[in-house]
Amino acid sequence: MAKKKQVGRRVEGWKAKSWFKVHVPDNLGKAYIGDTIANDAESVVGRIMTATLGEITNDYAKQHMKMSFKIQNVTGDSAYTEFVGHEVTRDYLRSLVKRRSSRIDCIVPVTTKDNKKVRLTVCCYTFARANISQEHAIRNAITQSVAVQAQAWDLTTLLNGIVSGEISRDLFKAVKTIYPTRRVEVIKSKVEQVAAKVDTS
Repeated sequence: MAKKKQVGRRVEGWKAKSWFKVHVPDNLGKAYIGDTIANDAESVVGRIMTATLGEITNDYAKQHMKMSFKIQNVTGDSAYTEFVGHEVTRDYLRSLVKRRSSRIDCIVPVTTKDNKKVRLTVCCYTFARANISQEHAIRNAITQSVAVQAQAWDLTTLLNGIVSGEISRDLFKAVKTIYPTRRVEVIKSKVEQVAAKVDTS
């Protein structure tokens, strides 16, 4: 004979859990992005939450940018996060591709001023097809420019540069003299870890 499901105990288990309101970092206005449920506050720390930049800033022209945040600490029923990466939607990327032009991808690992290792993926879109030497020159220009910026900025400033488009604009200026360029986008970022400190003593 089959055992009866103990529905009552399951309901009590869910009732024992608590809901926590998740907020983005200070530089994005500590905006509320949703709720997460857990047995206790310790279980919430370390969870990854996502939201579009459009939802965070109420600017729906930026719905194509998906932001990822890691819960760092909990106060009461509020959970506070740190930025761990972003990615542009596939639909948006497809809209940037044009016929008889080049898409030049460049993956740039950088270390910020506050010792965070970040991997950036940058895309350059040209007006016409670039040859191999031109693509190589564009990748070199992007790599050098991003590395210099990252060394002068902490992670918060780097995030602001991605969100505001400042990094993309600076990279556009750096590569447009090499080959006619239509657009440059930082399409993905990932905070990998705290970089190891170098002993200079």
